[in-house]
Amino acid sequence: MSGTTDPHVAKALAYCHDVVSGNVPACKWVRLACQRQLDDLERAKGEWQYRFDEGKAGRVCRFLEQLPHVKGPKAKTLFRMEPWQCFVITTAFGWVFKDNGARRFRRGYVEVPRGNGKSFLSSGIALYGLAADGESGAEVYSAATDRSQAKIVWGDAKAMLRERPEFGAKLGIRATAHTISHARTGSLFTALSRDSKSKDGQNIHVAVVDELHAHQTRDMWDVLISGSGKRPQSLIWTITTAGTDTGGICYEVRGNVTQMLEGLENDALFGVIYTIDGDGTGQDGGDDWRDPAAWIKANPNWHASIDHVIYRFNAVEAMQSAAKEGNFKTKHLNVWCKAEVQWMNMAAWDRCADPTLSEDDFSGKPCVDGLDLASKRDVACRAKVFYRDLPAKNKDGTPKMKRDEEGRPTDDPATERHFYLFVHSYLPERAVDESRISQYKGWVKEGWFKTTPGDVLDFEAFREGVLDDKDRHDLREVAFDPWQATQLSNELQAEGVVTVEVSPTVKNFSEPMKTMEALVLEGRLHHDANPAMRWMVSNVVCHTDAKDNIYPRKERPENKIDGVVAAIMALNRALLAPEDPGSVYEERGIRTL
Repeated sequence: MSGTTDPHVAKALAYCHDVVSGNVPACKWVRLACQRQLDDLERAKGEWQYRFDEGKAGRVCRFLEQLPHVKGPKAKTLFRMEPWQCFVITTAFGWVFKDNGARRFRRGYVEVPRGNGKSFLSSGIALYGLAADGESGAEVYSAATDRSQAKIVWGDAKAMLRERPEFGAKLGIRATAHTISHARTGSLFTALSRDSKSKDGQNIHVAVVDELHAHQTRDMWDVLISGSGKRPQSLIWTITTAGTDTGGICYEVRGNVTQMLEGLENDALFGVIYTIDGDGTGQDGGDDWRDPAAWIKANPNWHASIDHVIYRFNAVEAMQSAAKEGNFKTKHLNVWCKAEVQWMNMAAWDRCADPTLSEDDFSGKPCVDGLDLASKRDVACRAKVFYRDLPAKNKDGTPKMKRDEEGRPTDDPATERHFYLFVHSYLPERAVDESRISQYKGWVKEGWFKTTPGDVLDFEAFREGVLDDKDRHDLREVAFDPWQATQLSNELQAEGVVTVEVSPTVKNFSEPMKTMEALVLEGRLHHDANPAMRWMVSNVVCHTDAKDNIYPRKERPENKIDGVVAAIMALNRALLAPEDPGSVYEERGIRTL
């Protein structure tokens, strides 16, 4: 936009160019968000249904800069927007439909660490939606899981008006004990929580959600979605830090944002995620979380509001304490971490994903099934493991050769075993309706979860699945836990299926669990990118005993790990398979993603 005259829009545009060019340190998601804005500006020059309204974009920024800080060392001084904030606000509010000028973006998601002024933006946007967005009878809400949390954003907005009474009076805004109102348009701003007397029937114009990661269920989110469909310019605006629950609604919404930024078309969604690249180990081509250069990437207000002394103090403590490391990475670098020590390197797990893998590729091939039927009222899983011996390679990519008894290389190429994992998850229909895990319904719709009618899981689905494997593949064994599956085992044996008891003990689980982790790190365990299984893998924490044994555990009951347990049981038996059944890649070729 060479003719840009609004200073906030100009600052935002310069920020986008600096991020994309590398002049401003930023992670992948910020670079993609800035590139999207630049691409959209070019696209709008042609026959596109949207245009960028510089006046509307700058107007929101000017409104926000009339509001005072109410917390911290800058309290009572007027807000001044940093370049990244200009980018967020002008992009989110500047795009409109060409035909009627209505707002393009109906959902906004900003993930940014603590200390970067996110709460101010939440309160300011709520006040703008109340009094300056041109909406009559606007209903504006600060939404959270409980009333005390919901009133934080609302309370900050009230404090802003108290510090600048002349500004509120000029706009016609009046604050009382429980509401902030705008008489001229008949608009109200209130706090909304799960424990509110009535959450239904809202006609939402703007809803601000602070710290979505803290929502343990999707109830409030669904209320906001249903209540925002009646107005042509409704907006659900979310600003949050990262969290620990990758099965929750926040991680689901975050996933929508990352998919959009990677190219999935979603014109109504604006999103940006300030974090570091990779998993923080520095071993996956990404950032080492201990590197100050990574800190700057994740904290766009690094040179404005971050207290460097306290930040470095917290970082040093995290480097000295594994217990504090996860909290530092989550709250200060926006890395989604488990509260306890996570078993699997999730970046390595993701590298093993091959969405093109299909069980049809293994028709007639040997496999082992593992059954985890620990629960009849929630998730239970059947894991299927195939195995192939492929040519081994050295680190430089050259073929690895077998060695003779004296350790000298021979002319015979060496092989190494690769494993291919598919997991089928089952649960009763009632468990889907009542679960606190927001993604269950989506996984059922996408086919990753299968349901059986009623309150209790019907194990007949498992029997049919195993028998189908027997018909389609060379099913060698079915590993099962005798505690729940003895009757099913007897039924399968009557059908000619070989079943093997694998009790869930440290003796049976420790070695295959260690092997599974090693296979993932070496890229020798391939899976079909099942998101439900990824969630279960991320839920596994483990404790190492005095003999260096490990066992899969979970932090909370809702953090299911049944797919991992089933996979470990199947792998326990597959590791004993002696023969080489050939390579799936010999038949279909290697697919490059």
